[in-house]
Amino acid sequence: MTTHPAAAVLCALLAALLFAVAAVAQQRAAAAVPEGESLVRSLLRNPRWWAGIVGDAGGYAMQVAALALGAVLLVQPILVSALVFALPLSARLNARRVTPRTWATALALTAALACFLLVGNPTAGDSDAPVRDWLLPLLGLLGLIVAAAVRGVAAPDPARRALLLGAASGSLYGLAAALTSYVTDLFEHGLGAVLGGWQSWALIAAGGTGVYLQQRAFRAGPLAASLPAVTIAEPLVAAFLGIAVLDERMRTNSIGLVVTAIAVIVMCATTITLSRSQAEA
Repeated sequence: MTTHPAAAVLCALLAALLFAVAAVAQQRAAAAVPEGESLVRSLLRNPRWWAGIVGDAGGYAMQVAALALGAVLLVQPILVSALVFALPLSARLNARRVTPRTWATALALTAALACFLLVGNPTAGDSDAPVRDWLLPLLGLLGLIVAAAVRGVAAPDPARRALLLGAASGSLYGLAAALTSYVTDLFEHGLGAVLGGWQSWALIAAGGTGVYLQQRAFRAGPLAASLPAVTIAEPLVAAFLGIAVLDERMRTNSIGLVVTAIAVIVMCATTITLSRSQAEA
């Protein structure tokens, strides 16, 4: 596959901006739904939520374009920048101030992301991996997603609920991203090939379930309590599947791998810090 990294980065940044706007609109709609009412029915009647869905569709289109131009390991981490776009927008619409601590944590997350990209220097892989290569990584990943979702629904603490449901949602988005390149390639062979591929149905299931869990996370607390978990889980899961299944690799030495691992730890730590601080606020 011929790659165009600069174009992929641009498309990924546009996707991040659209995802940020969509997340703000959807969170405001979900947060307004009382606990006793049906979340799905209430959201389907809300024009603001539908506006967020339109934003998500535009963001996904840009994400697909980015994945067609670059590696999963390159594109997915850039989407974390949606958090930096969403924080000031959400604060302005809710008449709240983004504290210096929140900005510092968000910028630390972004810096760790940049380090991951620059040091890791990911390569493109093989999008049409056979089913046997997917089996074990996929089963392990789905087990973790189910555990996070179940614990999130049962958690009495809103911050923990938003964090766990957001992580489950983002993980499903990461799975969908890893499947996207192969599914888009199937369109070259006609609609029959698309409908006949298990990846197409897995993509639809992962995306639909991810959207539902994301709305549950949005209702649980403020945007900055849930969105960090969504945005960080997606690239990490996509990176895991890129390495474990799609044969993508980091073009770096041993020291670079250590630095990349530290960057991932910082990304996870700052995500948890953002979630907790915003829930407390």
